[in-house]
Amino acid sequence: MLMSKRSLPQTYVEGEDEAQTLIVTLRDATLGVTLELAYTIYRDRPVITRSARLINHSEQAVDLEKVASMQMDLPTQPLDAISLPGSYARERQLSRERLHRGVTQFESRRGASSHHMNPFVALADPNTNEFQGNVLGALLIYSDNHQVSLERDPIGQTRLTMGINEYNFDWRLAAGDSFQTPEVAMVYSTTGLNGMSQTYHDLLRDRVARSRYKHDLRPILINNWEATYFDFDADKIQSILDAAAPLGIEMFVLDDGWFGHRNDDNSSLGDWFVNRNKLPGGLADISKRTHDKGMRFGLWFEPENISADSDLYRAHPDWVLGVPDRGRTLSRNEYVLDFSQPDVVDNIFEQMTAVLDKVPIDYIKWDMNRNLTEVYSLHSDSAHEGETSHRFILGVYDLMERLTKRYPQILFEGCSGGGGRFDAGLMYYMPQSWPSDNNDPIERLKIQYGTSLVYPISAITAHVGTSPDELLGWSTSMKMRGAVAMSGTLGYELDAAQLSDADKQAVKRQVAFYKQHRELVQYGTFYRLESPFESNTVAWMFVSPDQKEALLFTFVILGAVQPEPHITKLAGLDPQQTYVETDTNKMYGGDELMQLGRYTTPVQTSDFTAQVHYFKAKD
Repeated sequence: MLMSKRSLPQTYVEGEDEAQTLIVTLRDATLGVTLELAYTIYRDRPVITRSARLINHSEQAVDLEKVASMQMDLPTQPLDAISLPGSYARERQLSRERLHRGVTQFESRRGASSHHMNPFVALADPNTNEFQGNVLGALLIYSDNHQVSLERDPIGQTRLTMGINEYNFDWRLAAGDSFQTPEVAMVYSTTGLNGMSQTYHDLLRDRVARSRYKHDLRPILINNWEATYFDFDADKIQSILDAAAPLGIEMFVLDDGWFGHRNDDNSSLGDWFVNRNKLPGGLADISKRTHDKGMRFGLWFEPENISADSDLYRAHPDWVLGVPDRGRTLSRNEYVLDFSQPDVVDNIFEQMTAVLDKVPIDYIKWDMNRNLTEVYSLHSDSAHEGETSHRFILGVYDLMERLTKRYPQILFEGCSGGGGRFDAGLMYYMPQSWPSDNNDPIERLKIQYGTSLVYPISAITAHVGTSPDELLGWSTSMKMRGAVAMSGTLGYELDAAQLSDADKQAVKRQVAFYKQHRELVQYGTFYRLESPFESNTVAWMFVSPDQKEALLFTFVILGAVQPEPHITKLAGLDPQQTYVETDTNKMYGGDELMQLGRYTTPVQTSDFTAQVHYFKAKD
C-alpha cells in the first residue's frame, strides 16, 4: 500500500494478502523527473485505488502546475455521468446527464470539497438503475479543491481525469523532493447503483475510517444549538439534561458559545478557553452534570477560523490568510487561520489539548463555517504561494491526526457549515459527519438519499429538529421527522425541556425503537428503493447480513384528494425465507416481497407522512 508518511488520508489493509499494489514508473530524462503511478487492487472487493507521486531527480526546482491522481480512457459507448452537486442546505443532490462530445467538468474552488460539488463521479450505462446495469465510480479521498474532467472525443471515447484542482495550484518541487497526490478509490458494479454504493459503504467504513468507533453503535445525542444558540448558562443546560435523560437520549453536546467571551458570532474564535462569565463552574461542571445523568458529554470546536475580536488575533494578525496591503473578507464574521504554517497548527493543538486533557469529554463536533478566500500566506514567498491551499488542508489533516491519536476515546464528528466538507478525506479521521444544517425532513430525503450514493449510513448524522422548520417554515409531524432521522445516526436538535408531553412520549418511543434497531440501521446493508428525485413516494430499507431482519422506511411527500394505491418492492431478502411483519403479524415470502411487493401507502390526504415496517424471518 501507499506510504503513510505522505500525510494524506488513504485506504489501508489489515492483512498483507488483502490487496496488491503495482507501481508503474515513468521517467522524463530531459527534465530529470520520475512519475510513479500506483494501482492497488483489492482481492475481495471490486475496488482499485489510484494515485501518483512525482519525484524531482534534477538539480533544479520544477514547477508543478497540474497533477492528477488518475486518468482512465473508456472505449466508445454511451455513458451517463452521475454527480452530487448542491448548495448550502441542499447538499449532494443527485444529478444524472448524458455525456456528449467535448469536456464536462465538476470541481470545487472553495478550499474544501464544498457544499457545491462532492469529489465523486460515476459513469453508467444509460440503462443502469439502482438494481441492474454497469457503473464505474471514482471518489477522491481529499478535502480541498478538486477537479473531475470528462472528455468525450469525436468517436465517442471518454477520458476520465480526477485530482487536485489546477486552479491557483503551483507547487515548487525542489531538487530531490517528491509530491504525492491524493488517492482515488474506483469501484465497479454490474448490479447497478446499489451495488456500487454498498461497495463504497463497506470500503469507507472498514478501510478508510480508522476510529475505534467505526463499528461501534453511535450514541443518540441532543445538541443545544437550536435550543439556546448563544444564550445559555449552567441552569439552562441543566434543564435540557433533566428533560433529555428520561427520554433515553445518551449524549449531550454543548455547541458554540462556551469559550472566550463569546455571546454572538462576532468574537472569540481562536480563544479556546472557557467563558467563565457564562459558565462559572467551567466545562468540568457541565461535564459532571451530564455524566451524573448517565449521559456522555460532547463539545463544539471550530479550530480553523478566528475572530478579529480575539486574543489570538490581537497577538498574531499575521496568522490569518490574506493578501498584504489589501482588505480581508469576513464571512460568518470570521477569518481563516493560515493552517499552511506549522506554528499556527501547533498553537491550536496546544489550546485544544489544554481543554481536553482536563475535562472528561466523549465527543467533539469539529466545525468549519466558511470557505477560503484570499488564499495567500503572509509567511510564504511568491514562489510558493500556489502551494498554500494544499498546504492548508495538510495542516488540517495534521491537527486531526494528532488529536485523534491522542484522544482515541473521543468520537469525532465532522461539520462544515452543514455538509460543506462531507468527504472520504475527513472520514479517515472522523467516522461520521453532519451532512446539512437543513433539518427539514422533506429536504433531508434528497440530502440523505444523495449522500448514501457513496457514504455509509453510519457516517450520516441525522437530527430531529423543531417544527415549523427554522429554514423553511414547513410544519411536519414528530413521526415524519423521526423516521427520516432514524434513517441515519439519530440525534435531536431542539430544547427537550420545551417539548409537549405528547412530543416527549413520541421521542421516547423513537429512541427506544432506534436502540432496538440501531445496529441494523447503522451497519446493515442499505438499499435505495424509490427516489425523491423521481417520485412523490420515497422508500429505502436496511437488511441484516444474515438476511433475517429488514427495516423498511416509506415516505409520501404530498397527499392527494384521490390517492392511488402504491406498491413498493423490497430488496436483499432471502427468497426462500418467510418473513413476519411484526406490527401486523402478517407473513410474507421473501420472494413475494421482492417480486410482488406490498402496499406501503395507506389512503391519506395529508402531506409529509412516513411509515416504518420491521420484518423478521420466521423461526
